[in-house]
Order: sequence, then structure tokens, then C-alpha cells
Amino acid sequence: MKDKKRVYEALVDGAMEGLTDQALYDFVKARCPNATSKKIVRASLLALIDPHLRDRNILDVIYALAIKHRLDDGEGERAPSALAANQNMPQLS
Repeated sequence: MKDKKRVYEALVDGAMEGLTDQALYDFVKARCPNATSKKIVRASLLALIDPHLRDRNILDVIYALAIKHRLDDGEGERAPSALAANQNMPQLS
């Protein structure tokens, strides 16, 4: 929990300084070198549910970073169930 809180604080601090996307990610990694994408996504979710954090721009930046890194986590590795589900989907013309 201690690591997640540090990552959370780094996310919020970086977003408050106006950092976005890769610059925010680099800022968090510089302050928390052991932070993984998974920890960053989890800390982002903490920020999104924090009732004290009400600045829409900061929340949007953190949300965008969480989505990007959540999607990047599985890049190149697709679960067999996901592949099977895609085979059953109708193809768009």
C-alpha cells in the first residue's frame, strides 16, 4: 500500500504541474523507479475515486494515462479466450 500511495502522490503532483501522457509517466518513474504499469494503473484508480481530487483536467490526464497503460499491459499477448471471442465476432465490411 505504501508504494501505491507514493505512485498516487507522484501522479497527482505531476498532473498538477501540467504534465501529460509520456511526460507524466516519466515523472512517476523518476520518483518511483520500482513502479510498474500495473502499479501506475492501480494508483490512477485511487486518484479517480479520491473525493478530495475534483479538478477535471487532472482527473482527465490521470484517466488517460491509466487507460493507455492498462491497454499496453497485454500488448503482444492475447489470452486464448480473447482470441476465441474474436473468432465468433461478425466481420465488418
